[in-house]
Amino acid sequence: MKNTPIFLLGLALLVWSFNSSLIASAPDGEANLLAHRGVHQTFGREELDNDTCTAALIDPPTHDYLENTVAGMQAAFAAGAAVVEIDVHLTPDKKFAVFHDWTLDCRTNGQGVTEETDSAVLKKLDIGYGYTADGGKTYPFRGKGVGQMPMLEDIFAANPAGPLLINFKSRRAEEGEALAALLNANPAWRGKVFGVYGGGEPTDAALAALPGLKGYTRTSAKDCLLHYLATGWIGYVPEACRNTLVPVPSNYAWLLWGWPNRFMTRMRDAGSDVILVGPYSGGGGSAGIDTAEQVEDLPEHFPGYIWTNRILEIGPAIKARP
Repeated sequence: MKNTPIFLLGLALLVWSFNSSLIASAPDGEANLLAHRGVHQTFGREELDNDTCTAALIDPPTHDYLENTVAGMQAAFAAGAAVVEIDVHLTPDKKFAVFHDWTLDCRTNGQGVTEETDSAVLKKLDIGYGYTADGGKTYPFRGKGVGQMPMLEDIFAANPAGPLLINFKSRRAEEGEALAALLNANPAWRGKVFGVYGGGEPTDAALAALPGLKGYTRTSAKDCLLHYLATGWIGYVPEACRNTLVPVPSNYAWLLWGWPNRFMTRMRDAGSDVILVGPYSGGGGSAGIDTAEQVEDLPEHFPGYIWTNRILEIGPAIKARP
């Protein structure tokens, strides 16, 4: 018993040395920005829920770009994005509409459920119709978004400057199967897809049908991080964290064994890409690294992906880091 404290101290030192980034360098590479929805109109994230019409809450506009458009995507790559995230819905005529909302009423001059509306109808809508920064006194984008809702084929045909992270908005396995069929029929487009995420059924279906494709669901991300918390202290990367995308909330990253340097090395050796997202608070939405303060709090060297909703501001801030 008298040797127990010495044993525990030795074990603690061993675990510390095995996981401390103070004595381990980060893997090679630079930070990569992942632009959520491309360049778009920003809005505050206070008290949001799944039914909030964010187009009615935008900040005073400083540019003319709208989310999930070819122009907004191209602007994001020009601002330094390595990946652009887009949202898709499979329509009744089997096209992927690139649009965030489940229904059309908030942003457009149309009505109804997005995935229940044919692509020919969607392509005629004004996707800037519902945007207002002053409670409905003015609508600065009304009339400017007519015909600007792209189909996924339009995005690929525009030859984006970088790859896309595709967000399935439904829980229909059919969506994942349809994406796989589309990419298999157009091999040149396969390299334009960084990964998939979102609804579990379509994400799992796409991953099963497209070997080598990476992606995650809420369940798979939770499984990865929780299992790593249990095994990472000995350097073991669980199967749920291998050959995948690993989203890490910035406010919980410090809990991960070996964060940041050893953790990043372990994930890279396991064939996975790490995406650092904004603070997790238990609510909905996709928080990002969106402020100068959050940029300052980033690890000194982080060769992973950084999720942001404000690529125009965060791109230069990341580039200016020493």
